Amino acid sequence: MSTSERPAALIAIKNCAATEFRDVYEVCNDGARAYRGVIAADQWREPYMPEAELRAEIDDGVTFFGGFAGGALAGVMGIQHVDDVALIRDAYTRTSQQRSGIGGVLLEHLRSLTDRPLLVGTWRAAAWAIRFYERHGFRVLADAQREATLRRYWRISDRQVDESLVLGDSRWFARDSAG
Repeated sequence: MSTSERPAALIAIKNCAATEFRDVYEVCNDGARAYRGVIAADQWREPYMPEAELRAEIDDGVTFFGGFAGGALAGVMGIQHVDDVALIRDAYTRTSQQRSGIGGVLLEHLRSLTDRPLLVGTWRAAAWAIRFYERHGFRVLADAQREATLRRYWRISDRQVDESLVLGDSRWFARDSAG
């Protein structure tokens, strides 16, 4: 997406500083409300992402970028380099800003930061998230690859593995077919 196609309300994309931790936490949990009643009941919790989990992800190398609208943090998306890939992590937009284009702008920004294949994991039941990534050129990995890929690149529970799928970008599929 070019700068001229950015949502009018989006003023800036920037790396979220440690001082913005609370705002990142709030955006993650506000945006995650879309999962309530959609994902398996045993996978929902309140808050969806506890502060300790968010801090652990940052400590584990997830770098968050934010889309700021009207000077306020409207959406966040993290990137984490793991082995030979980059993972899109914790992509959330405030409920009031969803479907405004902020997620797409953040995704394109993160794509520009790496030449590694990109993977994203999401809930099988989150049809809107799957469609979002597919609109941006990602494809769902075959079920035969799904579990092995989740276990290699993510640290999630067996139950979450059961409820999740993985999407890859064209670099993932090009690498996968070459090797």
